[in-house]
Amino acid sequence: MPEYFLDIEYENSIYDEEEVNFKEFECCTFTNCNFSQCVFVAVTFIDCIFNDCIFNNAKINYVAFRTVVFNRCEIKGVNFAMCDKLIFEIAFNNCILDFSKFYTLKIKGTSFTNCSIIAVDFMSTDLTEVIFDNCDLYRSEFAKAIANKSNFKTSYNYTIDPKITKLKKAVFALEGLKGLLYKHEILVQ
Repeated sequence: MPEYFLDIEYENSIYDEEEVNFKEFECCTFTNCNFSQCVFVAVTFIDCIFNDCIFNNAKINYVAFRTVVFNRCEIKGVNFAMCDKLIFEIAFNNCILDFSKFYTLKIKGTSFTNCSIIAVDFMSTDLTEVIFDNCDLYRSEFAKAIANKSNFKTSYNYTIDPKITKLKKAVFALEGLKGLLYKHEILVQ
Protein backbone atom coordinates (compact mmCIF):
# COMPACT_ATOMS: atom_id res chain seq x y z
CA MET A 1 0.00 0.00 0.00
CA PRO A 2 1.44 3.40 -0.98
CA GLU A 3 2.29 6.02 1.59
CA TYR A 4 -0.33 8.82 1.53
CA PHE A 5 0.28 12.59 1.84
CA LEU A 6 -2.57 15.12 1.98
CA ASP A 7 -2.51 18.92 1.68
CA ILE A 8 1.22 19.44 2.18
CA GLU A 9 3.38 22.19 0.68
CA TYR A 10 6.84 21.16 -0.48
CA GLU A 11 9.45 23.83 -1.28
CA ASN A 12 13.01 23.90 -2.59
CA SER A 13 13.50 20.14 -2.57
CA ILE A 14 15.72 18.05 -4.82
CA TYR A 15 14.42 14.50 -5.08
CA ASP A 16 16.69 11.55 -5.72
CA GLU A 17 15.97 8.61 -8.00
CA GLU A 18 13.56 6.68 -5.74
CA GLU A 19 12.51 9.22 -3.09
CA VAL A 20 8.89 9.68 -4.23
CA ASN A 21 8.21 6.08 -5.23
CA PHE A 22 5.19 4.19 -3.86
CA LYS A 23 3.60 7.43 -2.64
CA GLU A 24 0.29 9.17 -3.25
CA PHE A 25 0.05 12.94 -3.02
CA GLU A 26 -3.35 14.65 -2.84
CA CYS A 27 -3.97 18.41 -2.80
CA CYS A 28 -0.24 19.04 -2.43
CA THR A 29 1.76 21.95 -3.80
CA PHE A 30 5.36 21.63 -4.97
CA THR A 31 7.34 24.86 -5.41
CA ASN A 32 10.92 25.11 -6.74
CA CYS A 33 11.38 21.35 -6.57
CA ASN A 34 13.65 19.30 -8.81
CA PHE A 35 12.48 15.86 -9.97
CA SER A 36 15.02 15.43 -12.79
CA GLN A 37 16.81 12.49 -11.16
CA CYS A 38 13.57 10.61 -10.41
CA VAL A 39 12.65 7.26 -11.84
CA PHE A 40 9.02 7.19 -10.73
CA VAL A 41 7.39 3.90 -9.71
CA ALA A 42 3.78 3.70 -8.47
CA VAL A 43 3.37 7.44 -7.80
CA THR A 44 0.01 9.23 -7.85
CA PHE A 45 -0.63 12.98 -7.88
CA ILE A 46 -4.27 14.02 -7.32
CA ASP A 47 -5.31 17.69 -7.41
CA CYS A 48 -1.66 18.79 -7.11
CA ILE A 49 0.07 21.95 -8.30
CA PHE A 50 3.70 22.21 -9.43
CA ASN A 51 5.16 25.74 -9.44
CA ASP A 52 8.61 26.45 -10.92
CA CYS A 53 9.63 22.78 -10.77
CA ILE A 54 12.11 20.90 -12.94
CA PHE A 55 11.32 17.49 -14.46
CA ASN A 56 13.92 17.48 -17.25
CA ASN A 57 14.48 13.90 -18.45
CA ALA A 58 12.69 12.40 -15.44
CA LYS A 59 11.38 8.87 -15.97
CA ILE A 60 7.65 9.09 -15.26
CA ASN A 61 6.55 5.76 -16.68
CA TYR A 62 4.47 4.74 -13.69
CA VAL A 63 2.86 8.00 -12.60
CA ALA A 64 -0.81 8.93 -12.32
CA PHE A 65 -1.60 12.61 -12.94
CA ARG A 66 -5.19 13.29 -11.91
CA THR A 67 -6.13 16.96 -12.18
CA VAL A 68 -2.59 18.29 -12.00
CA VAL A 69 -1.44 21.80 -12.95
CA PHE A 70 2.11 22.72 -13.95
CA ASN A 71 3.04 26.42 -13.68
CA ARG A 72 6.37 27.72 -15.05
CA CYS A 73 7.93 24.24 -15.02
CA GLU A 74 10.75 22.80 -17.14
CA ILE A 75 9.63 19.43 -18.46
CA LYS A 76 12.09 18.76 -21.28
CA GLY A 77 12.52 15.29 -22.72
CA VAL A 78 9.82 13.65 -20.58
CA ASN A 79 7.84 10.70 -21.92
CA PHE A 80 4.23 10.99 -20.73
CA ALA A 81 3.15 8.09 -22.95
CA MET A 82 3.55 5.45 -20.24
CA CYS A 83 1.69 7.33 -17.51
CA ASP A 84 -1.42 5.86 -15.94
CA LYS A 85 -4.18 6.64 -18.44
CA LEU A 86 -7.04 6.47 -15.94
CA ILE A 87 -8.25 10.04 -15.30
CA PHE A 88 -5.17 11.57 -16.92
CA GLU A 89 -5.89 15.31 -16.50
CA ILE A 90 -3.16 17.92 -16.74
CA ALA A 91 -2.73 21.61 -17.59
CA PHE A 92 0.43 23.52 -18.48
CA ASN A 93 0.96 27.26 -17.95
CA ASN A 94 4.18 29.01 -19.03
CA CYS A 95 6.06 25.70 -19.22
CA ILE A 96 8.90 24.38 -21.36
CA LEU A 97 7.93 20.96 -22.73
CA ASP A 98 10.50 20.70 -25.52
CA PHE A 99 11.30 17.17 -26.79
CA SER A 100 8.63 15.53 -24.60
CA LYS A 101 6.28 12.76 -25.75
CA PHE A 102 2.51 12.37 -25.49
CA TYR A 103 2.41 9.53 -28.01
CA THR A 104 -1.00 7.72 -28.08
CA LEU A 105 -2.34 9.49 -24.97
CA LYS A 106 -5.87 10.82 -24.64
CA ILE A 107 -5.46 14.38 -23.42
CA LYS A 108 -8.87 15.70 -24.44
CA GLY A 109 -9.52 19.23 -23.20
CA THR A 110 -5.98 19.83 -21.95
CA SER A 111 -4.78 23.43 -22.00
CA PHE A 112 -1.29 24.54 -22.93
CA THR A 113 -0.90 28.27 -22.22
CA ASN A 114 2.21 30.28 -23.16
CA CYS A 115 4.30 27.13 -23.50
CA SER A 116 7.34 26.15 -25.50
CA ILE A 117 6.33 22.87 -27.17
CA ILE A 118 9.26 22.42 -29.54
CA ALA A 119 9.74 19.00 -31.19
CA VAL A 120 7.08 17.34 -29.03
CA ASP A 121 5.62 14.00 -30.12
CA PHE A 122 1.82 14.14 -30.37
CA MET A 123 1.66 11.23 -32.84
CA SER A 124 -1.58 9.23 -32.53
CA THR A 125 -2.60 11.41 -29.58
CA ASP A 126 -6.23 12.33 -28.92
CA LEU A 127 -6.03 16.13 -28.84
CA THR A 128 -9.79 16.69 -29.08
CA GLU A 129 -10.69 20.15 -27.72
CA VAL A 130 -7.11 20.84 -26.63
CA ILE A 131 -6.24 24.52 -26.34
CA PHE A 132 -2.83 25.65 -27.54
CA ASP A 133 -2.85 29.27 -26.36
CA ASN A 134 0.19 31.26 -27.52
CA CYS A 135 2.45 28.21 -27.82
CA ASP A 136 5.52 27.63 -29.96
CA LEU A 137 4.91 24.28 -31.72
CA TYR A 138 8.05 24.30 -33.89
CA ARG A 139 8.78 20.81 -35.26
CA SER A 140 6.12 19.14 -33.11
CA GLU A 141 4.70 16.01 -34.74
CA PHE A 142 0.93 15.53 -35.15
CA ALA A 143 0.80 12.53 -37.53
CA LYS A 144 -2.29 10.35 -36.97
CA ALA A 145 -3.44 12.61 -34.12
CA ILE A 146 -7.06 13.52 -33.54
CA ALA A 147 -7.20 17.30 -33.12
CA ASN A 148 -10.91 17.83 -33.70
CA LYS A 149 -12.20 21.06 -32.13
CA SER A 150 -8.68 21.95 -30.95
CA ASN A 151 -7.70 25.60 -30.83
CA PHE A 152 -4.41 26.64 -32.46
CA LYS A 153 -5.55 30.22 -33.14
CA THR A 154 -2.89 32.04 -31.11
CA SER A 155 -0.09 29.48 -31.50
CA TYR A 156 2.65 29.48 -34.09
CA ASN A 157 5.40 27.55 -35.91
CA TYR A 158 3.28 24.44 -36.33
CA THR A 159 3.26 22.21 -39.39
CA ILE A 160 0.30 19.85 -39.54
CA ASP A 161 -0.64 17.66 -42.48
CA PRO A 162 -4.47 17.64 -42.71
CA LYS A 163 -4.28 14.40 -44.71
CA ILE A 164 -2.93 12.43 -41.76
CA THR A 165 -4.27 14.46 -38.81
CA LYS A 166 -7.96 14.79 -37.99
CA LEU A 167 -8.78 18.50 -37.72
CA LYS A 168 -12.56 18.71 -37.95
CA LYS A 169 -13.72 22.05 -36.51
CA ALA A 170 -10.21 22.88 -35.29
CA VAL A 171 -9.54 26.63 -35.05
CA PHE A 172 -6.58 28.32 -36.73
CA ALA A 173 -5.64 31.94 -37.33
CA LEU A 174 -5.29 33.13 -40.90
CA GLU A 175 -1.56 33.67 -40.25
CA GLY A 176 -1.19 29.98 -39.39
CA LEU A 177 -2.50 28.61 -42.70
CA LYS A 178 1.01 28.16 -44.04
CA GLY A 179 1.55 25.53 -41.33
CA LEU A 180 -1.29 23.51 -42.83
CA LEU A 181 -0.28 23.98 -46.44
CA TYR A 182 3.50 23.51 -46.22
CA LYS A 183 3.41 19.99 -47.70
CA HIS A 184 1.57 21.16 -50.81
CA GLU A 185 4.15 23.89 -51.47
CA ILE A 186 1.43 26.54 -51.51
CA LEU A 187 2.59 30.03 -50.65
CA VAL A 188 0.33 32.16 -48.46
CA GLN A 189 1.23 35.86 -48.59
